Amino acid sequence: MLGKLSWAAIPFNEPEAMGASLFIIVGFLVLFALVTWKGWWTYLWREWLTSVDHKRIGVMYVLLALVLLLRGFIDAIMMRSQLAIAAGGAQGYLPPDHYDQIFSAHGTIMIFFMAMPFMIGLMNFVVPLQLGVRDVAFPALNAISFWLTASGALLVNISLVVGEFARTGWLAYPPLSELQFSPGVGVDYYLWALQISGIGTLLAGINMVTTILKLRAPGMTYMRMPVFCWTSLASSLLIVAAFPILTATFGMLLLDRYAGMHFFTNDGGGNCMLYVNLIWAWGHPEVYILILPAFGIFSEVIAAFSGKALFGYRSMVMATMAICVLSFMVWLHHFFTMGAGADVNAVFGIMSMIIAIPTGVKMFNWLFTLYRGRIRYEPPVLWAIGFMVTFVIGGLTGVLLAVPPADFVLHNSLFLVAHFHNVIIGGVLFGAMAGYNYWFPKAFGFTLEPRLGAVSFWCWLVGFYLAFIPLYMLGLLGMTRRMQHYADLSWQPYLIVAEGGALVILCGILATVAQLVVSIRTREQRRDLSGDPWNARTLEWATASPPPAYNFAVLPQVESLDAFWAMKQRGPMPPVESYPAIEMPRRSPNGFVTAFFAVVTGFAMIWHIWWMAILGLACAVVTLLVFGWTERLEDEVSGEQLAADARARARPLEPA
Repeated sequence: MLGKLSWAAIPFNEPEAMGASLFIIVGFLVLFALVTWKGWWTYLWREWLTSVDHKRIGVMYVLLALVLLLRGFIDAIMMRSQLAIAAGGAQGYLPPDHYDQIFSAHGTIMIFFMAMPFMIGLMNFVVPLQLGVRDVAFPALNAISFWLTASGALLVNISLVVGEFARTGWLAYPPLSELQFSPGVGVDYYLWALQISGIGTLLAGINMVTTILKLRAPGMTYMRMPVFCWTSLASSLLIVAAFPILTATFGMLLLDRYAGMHFFTNDGGGNCMLYVNLIWAWGHPEVYILILPAFGIFSEVIAAFSGKALFGYRSMVMATMAICVLSFMVWLHHFFTMGAGADVNAVFGIMSMIIAIPTGVKMFNWLFTLYRGRIRYEPPVLWAIGFMVTFVIGGLTGVLLAVPPADFVLHNSLFLVAHFHNVIIGGVLFGAMAGYNYWFPKAFGFTLEPRLGAVSFWCWLVGFYLAFIPLYMLGLLGMTRRMQHYADLSWQPYLIVAEGGALVILCGILATVAQLVVSIRTREQRRDLSGDPWNARTLEWATASPPPAYNFAVLPQVESLDAFWAMKQRGPMPPVESYPAIEMPRRSPNGFVTAFFAVVTGFAMIWHIWWMAILGLACAVVTLLVFGWTERLEDEVSGEQLAADARARARPLEPA
């Protein structure tokens, strides 16, 4: 009846897991009770859970990312604490089995459920506004994409309470991930969570590509699009091209585990290195799926806070699209030690160096934009400048690892761990935080507290170097990754410093939380009535803060690059005499309900509860069919309502 599920699935004998599970359950119950006591359920259901507004969906993506950042960081600080004390004969406080689950969950959560939702959320919120349109191409599909991503995140966290998570690392290489060596449900949690969320990500990519190519404002040619739209387009094209590879690869591993096939089992005629090639054929484009939107954010922030147009716009666009193409030509540098031979390694090593050139072009363009600009050192630009220093170091260590002889020495060492954290934290996370601080007033109508924002930045920057420079040194000294304890006592001082760095980063996270709380409590003093608190250049700042559901009552006419800046130079627009009625997509529970059944189906497949899996899948299909046959999908916003909104926005701007 319940397949493999039994009371033995609850980790009663693991106090750390039970404590974490209890904390999550109590936290959920407190939140549920608070929402019920305040009577917020109707508001949440109508305005958020069933919304198809790209702005609200973008905010929910970012909120999911921030919550999972906390969850993933808890794993990180547990690992750093373990390694700070597990030297010589000491075994630390985490048993090997639990430690393996923690480092696997950490990587999975931070890449798939923190970095990806953060970037997709910012793209969702900003791109339609920058294009001067009212929503994405497929609003209901957008909601489904988000809720499928949230479903995958929920399954990963259920593994903390019921069962176990994978012990294979965040990429689940076979043969360790095959049934012979991982007979439990941990790998199944990993695979089904990422299959479900991966479908959501693929749909989001298709939606964004269609939006950018087909839904631009009148006059918004490709070469008038903001750079963030270009980097979002490149990232979304990579999602559309790369995520089917991931889906197919995980599908084959699931068939190995569930149907006794042998795609990746060498003894059965398969090849485990086929998996490694396929996973990195997705995995290296994934790096650029994450970093390209961050590049776009830095371009917007640096131009706005320098008071200048971005230097070398066309070269920025060409560099972005060059990275998009070249990202599929470098995957083998992740495993030079496979034994493909010197010729193959040389080709991929050279390509890995070539792809650094367009990134260098971008770096110089940002520097030239800052040069002789009137720079305002607000938190968004602090994150941008910190990125430029930190990412260059990460890029240089990446070029070093692209040299096959050096990689043979450093492969699978802590040098590699430091390198990719250098890129993901220094590039992706710094970009996400810059975008969060930059666009927050557009989303909520008030600015964030700048001093706590600066404290957060400096804690992250200093903490990063304290945490990861020692790992570069340990990698050169020969310490490999994924060690639960170590015998060489000379490594311990470096790991204690790294633990201190993690604690400084924790202070940065706490400062971000404090910044949000203080900003909300003082929001009346921080109100942005202009819609343009940064004196920015692009169209998202041409509308109210927060924007109305329809974004623009009349679609803007674009005549040049930096369209909003050009509008401000021309002076006030003449008042609109009358507004035509417009249609906006209706809210729909389709995404939320589909995601509920996706969780049920995934959980049932993990525990081999076949009747529940069939029922959940059938209900999800029925939900989609019911929505597909719904006749009324839009609501009309009358011209009178648009005129009233315009008058209400103009009133606070009039002189007293």
